[in-house]
Amino acid sequence: MHNLYDLDMERSILSSIIYSGDNLAEIFDTISAGDFYLKGHADVYLAMVECMNADLPIETTFLKTKLGSKFDEEIFANIIGTNSILDIKKYATELREKSIKRSLVQIAHQIPNKVSEDKPSRDMVDELSQSFYSLVEGSAAGVIKESKEIIVDVLAHLEKQKMLENQDIVGIDTGFKELNEKTKGFKNGDLIIIAARPGMGKTTICLNLMSNVLQRGNGVVFFSLEMPAEQIMLRMLSAKTSIPLQNIMTAKMDDEEWSRMSDACEDMSNKKFFVYDSGYVNIHQIRTQMRKLKSSHPEISLCVIDYIGLMMATSNYSDRHLQIAEISRGLKLLARELDMPIIALSQLNRSLEARANKRPMLSDLRESGAIEQDADMILFVYRDEVYLEQEEKEREKRAKAEGKEYVPKFIPNKIEEDAEIIIGKNRNGPVGTVDVIFQKEFTRFVDKSFGAIHMAEFTG
Repeated sequence: MHNLYDLDMERSILSSIIYSGDNLAEIFDTISAGDFYLKGHADVYLAMVECMNADLPIETTFLKTKLGSKFDEEIFANIIGTNSILDIKKYATELREKSIKRSLVQIAHQIPNKVSEDKPSRDMVDELSQSFYSLVEGSAAGVIKESKEIIVDVLAHLEKQKMLENQDIVGIDTGFKELNEKTKGFKNGDLIIIAARPGMGKTTICLNLMSNVLQRGNGVVFFSLEMPAEQIMLRMLSAKTSIPLQNIMTAKMDDEEWSRMSDACEDMSNKKFFVYDSGYVNIHQIRTQMRKLKSSHPEISLCVIDYIGLMMATSNYSDRHLQIAEISRGLKLLARELDMPIIALSQLNRSLEARANKRPMLSDLRESGAIEQDADMILFVYRDEVYLEQEEKEREKRAKAEGKEYVPKFIPNKIEEDAEIIIGKNRNGPVGTVDVIFQKEFTRFVDKSFGAIHMAEFTG
């Protein structure tokens, strides 16, 4: 156990902070008071942080005042008598390492007790996984914050927001101007549901959103339960290069298109894009994979699941409504834990197609009202032309069956069509409709102001 702490190292770090208060700012994000093995050292570090927050010099007089009855003459004398160090960051990292290892030993001691508990094994694994993740992430889940701490966090967030190029966006840029205006972006900790009937393009709009996030240098994890990873990449490359998907899939491209394709492939190969394309996944597996990936790649800022209806439940509920409720709650909690938005796709009930106006509403969400309750934002994808085309085909079929002349009333546009992103729920903003354009050949949605003539700008 002795190699799991080093009192000389702890004294050296504290001595260096007294020697120069700037040293505290350098290691403030690396260690906390709980990382010190000796309680007296932890108390001194806390007093130093209090001095820093109050804009007081980190000197003996002020530290004694802050420590009050916790001031220990001997501990303090030992700190003052220890030489300060040059590379304080390196020492702080080592101190944190020892702290994590001590915590690992404690968790290991808990395992025999957990095994004897009357709980399913996967729940125990999940709890232990949470403990391990919290160690490396320094998560303060469940800690009660005082008002002044919250205000410090709020001011830090506002300062960060002020420095942004686009101050109107609070979360992740969606890539759609009007959608950004209404939602202010996808915020950390939010669960966003994108729902539609089959064939409306909910997967496509997600691929567009993911491409936009990747282009900004952030990472994305995509749990694809319906489509293999290669097919996903082909669609993203088509949207990125403005080369029709059909041409890419059949490799029928001219030299200039091959060149564009090659550049796009090279660009995408350098992105932090992770795809899990097994047809089976449950909330435990998503949680485990996301914790692991987020720890290794902190730049990951979005998780997408396609789609929620294909996820497996971990409980013994036979009622699918209850299973979906468990899944949606689990995704919301995971978004909070990882401090990032999670987008989950969902199917809509077929019953909406019996209505004259087929635009989706919240009541059309399939299988569970819990999705509506847990989601911070619900977006519906709607393309009126899908239904107009269906009606036209039925009209043609009827005319042929009755031996009548068929005169088309609706001729679909093969290149692009009007589409809508309907904001059905927005916890922190307005609801409403965002008009966009769906470009069929390139499997992508673009802003209404773009259209075919702006394709080059979009891909650039």
